[in-house]
Amino acid sequence: MINPPFILRIALPLPLRRLFDYLPPQDIDFKNLKPGVRICVPFQSRTLTGILISIEKNSDLPYEKLKCALAILDEQPILTEDVYKLCHFASEYYHYSLGDVLATAMPVQLRKGKSANVKIKAKSKSAKVEALDKPLQLNADQQLALGAILAAKESFRVFLLDGVTGSGKTEIYLQAMAENLNAGKQILVLVPEISLTPQTVFRFRARFSEPVVVLHSGLRGQERLSAFLMAKSGEAKIIIGTRSAIFTPLATPGLIIVDEEHDPSFKQQDRFRYHARDLAIMRASMNQIPIVLGSATPSLESLLNVKRKRYTKLSLPERAGGAKLPQFHLLDLRTLQVEQGLSSTLLAMIQKHLDEDNQVMLFLNRRGYAPVLYCTQCSWIAECARCDGRMVLHKSKKQLQCHRCDIHTRLPEKCGHCGQDSLQPVGLGTQRLEETLAKHFSGIPVIRVDRDSTRRKGEMENLLDQINTQKKVILIGTQMLAKGHHFPNVTLVGIIDADSGLFSADFRAAEQMGQLLMQVAGRAGRAEKEGTVAIQTRHPNHPLLQILIQQGYQSYAQTLLAEREVSVLPPYSCFAVFRAESYAEENANRFLTEIKSMLPDVVDVLTVLGPVPALTAKRKGLHCKHLLVKTNKRSVLQTALKSILIQLELLAKSYSVKWVLDVDPAEV
Repeated sequence: MINPPFILRIALPLPLRRLFDYLPPQDIDFKNLKPGVRICVPFQSRTLTGILISIEKNSDLPYEKLKCALAILDEQPILTEDVYKLCHFASEYYHYSLGDVLATAMPVQLRKGKSANVKIKAKSKSAKVEALDKPLQLNADQQLALGAILAAKESFRVFLLDGVTGSGKTEIYLQAMAENLNAGKQILVLVPEISLTPQTVFRFRARFSEPVVVLHSGLRGQERLSAFLMAKSGEAKIIIGTRSAIFTPLATPGLIIVDEEHDPSFKQQDRFRYHARDLAIMRASMNQIPIVLGSATPSLESLLNVKRKRYTKLSLPERAGGAKLPQFHLLDLRTLQVEQGLSSTLLAMIQKHLDEDNQVMLFLNRRGYAPVLYCTQCSWIAECARCDGRMVLHKSKKQLQCHRCDIHTRLPEKCGHCGQDSLQPVGLGTQRLEETLAKHFSGIPVIRVDRDSTRRKGEMENLLDQINTQKKVILIGTQMLAKGHHFPNVTLVGIIDADSGLFSADFRAAEQMGQLLMQVAGRAGRAEKEGTVAIQTRHPNHPLLQILIQQGYQSYAQTLLAEREVSVLPPYSCFAVFRAESYAEENANRFLTEIKSMLPDVVDVLTVLGPVPALTAKRKGLHCKHLLVKTNKRSVLQTALKSILIQLELLAKSYSVKWVLDVDPAEV
């Protein structure tokens, strides 16, 4: 036994960027106490579960002021060594509290101090999907790609699997996974959306007999804990999850796959703002294993890393199985008759494809019935009382909803300003489009896939089953439907409005528009039937749209990269954004101005811009302001940020603001 005063240095799930010292509980055997175990401690009036970082002989605090830890919860570290190191790296790089980062890495049950010894058996493989079991024959491009991945086993390599939609990227994943499974290794697969996990799990369980577990925010606490522990023990060989799954401990990691690597959903947009794709690359490096980034529309960051020889590009320029790429048609809304967002030409095309016993998919990235409720007498518009935005009409629920703060109000019968019975919905949402299509194509099932129709567990799977069992059907979807889904009977894809990304204040909007359009277009003609894509626009001659349609995504991306280089925008520079919120607008401005005075504004090295209002200038009653820090060298940015962060914790209290630092922001 080693007697006190030995000090337990603990990371607690708090936004404070420091560690906390505690005295050990009575009768602790220090020989068996290891960094990484969970420890229950008192903190102010609460009890928190933290992670032991180290055992020290001394503390900066007087001995008599130290509190005693309440209990040691684990015999072994709760996270594997590589995840522990990854959390340390993420804390340093994104400048976030180590305690909060470690808490993010654990399921909620473990954060609450629950036992880490509970297990639930994985679901057995379903017999009804046995006929998907055999590997498919690869074409020459697929064979080259697979060979390169397998040749890199047990070594760190980053592969960008750049394949057009329907080119068979998933089959390459499966065959690369098979080799790793035969060698006793585990595979971590990251997908951008919860909606993609059911079909991914279906394909993987159909091919492999090994246990497959899923990790995402939609699971119940005990389900997620079970999957976490099965992965850590090595019992689960295939782990599929959304961005937070990057922190899942693995006993024998062999391969990491990031599907749809370009997707902005991999960047956390609140609290701990990490990028799961970038952390996946770091984790692969730590474990000296290969990582595959798959996409039909790679991010500009990944394409530049290929150009700089940091990544190896594997190209799949043709669709698998002889399927052809779809034909594009631009429909000029300025010259066509339009009813509720549907041009006469698009309506005729829909009828033609349905008459040929095919399915049609329409894309509109705006849920609800109408984005505006308008008074025709006094021009009043229903706006959110707490946000800088308008209330969206949800007709079926007879309510207005703010899509920024999620506040709901009852649908008014009369104008809130003049009192007249003259309210009209303006604009088009997926629900209104669904209503219009039902009138034009009676007897044809219209299936809407958006966040409103898939809120409950199992609803997404039910909708996908309906789509796959119906002969004729019209699908309506937001971006949820654009990512990774395989609909072999869809021969026509209609994009209701392609113009939003052409005129945006966010410099990434054009990149994301091109990616989304090509991903949506990729749902057409994926089997033996040829596909058609109809794009409705009021700017058919826009140069970016013409390049995308005529020359394809690769030329489009290279054009955007050239623009970014001239403008010195990411990925040719590094950004960080301080985001401040306050009920008093002046407080947010003064706080960010104070930060600006602390940062060295060095000509040609470091530039500080702002503060300026956010694109959503007010949210939940809070005024939102941004301060942009820009440099050409990442090391300069990191040093500058680190030099001021400790001071900011005290500064924020004096200005009554909420603030967060966003390194490598996805939205600017």
